[in-house]
Amino acid sequence: MINRGVAVLDAPSNLGLRPPAPGVVPGCYKLAGAIRDCRIVDRLEAADAGCVTPPRYDRHAWAPGDGVANAAGLVAYTPKLADRIGHLMDAGRFALVLGGDCSILLGAALAMRRVGRFGLVFLDGHSDFRHPGNSASVGAAAGEDLALVTGRGQADITSIEGLGPYVGDDDVVVMGVRSDDEYLEELRQLGIAVWTVGELRSEGSANVSTSAVAYLERSAVDGFWIHLDVDVLDSEIMPAVDSSAPGGLDHDELVTVLGGLLASPQSIGLDVTVFDPDLDADGTLAGRLTDTLVAAFGRAGL
Repeated sequence: MINRGVAVLDAPSNLGLRPPAPGVVPGCYKLAGAIRDCRIVDRLEAADAGCVTPPRYDRHAWAPGDGVANAAGLVAYTPKLADRIGHLMDAGRFALVLGGDCSILLGAALAMRRVGRFGLVFLDGHSDFRHPGNSASVGAAAGEDLALVTGRGQADITSIEGLGPYVGDDDVVVMGVRSDDEYLEELRQLGIAVWTVGELRSEGSANVSTSAVAYLERSAVDGFWIHLDVDVLDSEIMPAVDSSAPGGLDHDELVTVLGGLLASPQSIGLDVTVFDPDLDADGTLAGRLTDTLVAAFGRAGL
């Protein structure tokens, strides 16, 4: 049942988030430690691939209109994370990357772009598609990561090593966004495949996972990455995120969706983001999230 090819890599970067309060650092950098405390490595019988330490979080000199905050740190961190993910890919390992905020997706996207054409399943409660063409509020990469990896935004981030866009619009599947997402119509106009929570439920979680994999196979990609922002879960069961919202998935639905994606031999890695242990005083939410991840790998037969 266990895939001994899984390797767990920590990417505890919070560079992409706004401070939750003045002078407060976003706590999602503790995500990896909290999930490791729940024995994720042992329970998956995974290899321990260590940690890629991010630069210092520092927004003191940033002001609205300055572009993406912590941009220099993101540009420095992304290739380092891509190097480590690339090594795991070269070794035939399935990379389970524990964040961190959603900006760590840049590292995975760059790693894939260096070696070929890869797809992306974007499993998130929000589309994270804010960019200069649709908003005057650009500034936090964690709310802009889908836009950035598809080439929309400032060039120092969207085309590191001259390789942007890292993922093509035709090679993206968005799943789990709420039906009132402000960028939903733009995504659809661009031809990006989208399943909202409501559509996922009406079609069935397992069926949507199958459809998403089939869609990417038609795109002739070399494989695909899975991005998981845990705010895809309903705010009642996962309040420990920076932007929780009602109407999300429950844990069983996430196990079904994620398990179906992981079961595809084309899936090469998964990043887990945005869970904030500072908002989980007794560790209950971390334990439940870890159980869900382990169950999804088990459902996939890995």
